[in-house]
Amino acid sequence: MLDDRAKLLLKALVERYIADGQPVGSRTLSKASGLELSPATIRNVMSDLEDLGLIVSPHTSAGRIPTARGYRLFVDTMLTVRQEQFAAHVLAPDQPQKVISNAANLLSSLSQFVGVVIAPRRSSVFRHIEFLRLSERRLLVIIVSPEGDVQNRVIFTETDYSQAQLVEAANYLNSHYVGLAIEQVRERLKNEVESLRSEIASLMQAAVAVSSEAMSETQDEVVISGERNLLAVTDFSNDMGHLRRAFDLFEQKAQLMRLLDIAGQAEGVRIFIGGESQVVPFEDLSIVSAPYEVDGQVVGTLGVIGPTRMAYDRMIQIVDITSKLVSNALSYHK
Repeated sequence: MLDDRAKLLLKALVERYIADGQPVGSRTLSKASGLELSPATIRNVMSDLEDLGLIVSPHTSAGRIPTARGYRLFVDTMLTVRQEQFAAHVLAPDQPQKVISNAANLLSSLSQFVGVVIAPRRSSVFRHIEFLRLSERRLLVIIVSPEGDVQNRVIFTETDYSQAQLVEAANYLNSHYVGLAIEQVRERLKNEVESLRSEIASLMQAAVAVSSEAMSETQDEVVISGERNLLAVTDFSNDMGHLRRAFDLFEQKAQLMRLLDIAGQAEGVRIFIGGESQVVPFEDLSIVSAPYEVDGQVVGTLGVIGPTRMAYDRMIQIVDITSKLVSNALSYHK
């Protein structure tokens, strides 16, 4: 266990390193901590902290920087979250896809790092379907999900349908199959095809096929905003290897989803510090994340990805407030 003096010096060291990005020496630490300690005493305490694996001395400097373990102790026991005003930011109720996209942009603009949101897992049930004739044998299929998402797909047909036929087909689907999963609709159409006019049956089967494709494409969507912000972060711009690893992570959306899925299993804001576990396998990246809800049910996760040297107190507020804004916007839209 650390005594109060060691805790205060570690807190001061982490805060100074986050602010400046430079290894912290004993003289700087003495001023930052406000403690009237001799340089020799501070060096002894720093040596003890180093032995505990909480700080480390880069080979090119006499100063110290926090390790992943040091960051973890800091965020768990020493972090003071100051209340900042983000209330002016609003996510208007809208189609879920737009709310999610706006949330990723908001996280990125407020944090100046990368905003990430896992979109809610959508049901394969449709609430409404429409057909619009675009030209000869070319139709627009409009599918509305129970969550309010609208998917548009263009299909080409062998038959040139009139608008009256399109209305007839849409009315039949909406009156007989609303609330059923797409696969159930597909199976029922197979059994009922004999009782329908062949050209209408073909249109319905094409619509169901394109609806299934549209629904599957939007499953577990990861929305990322602000990757370019990392180019301005000194920790990355000075090391192309760090930057490359970060961008590789953004391209491997499956791994990002696993990270955020873990976050979604806990209540409130969680902090994952790079290098402390296999959860975030990159030492130079940290994730601050939180789940969001629709009508009290957790449906997705969002967060900020940035350098391990980030202002965690500010990121916690940004993520916490954005998760509440998303929850309110999606619940209101429903």
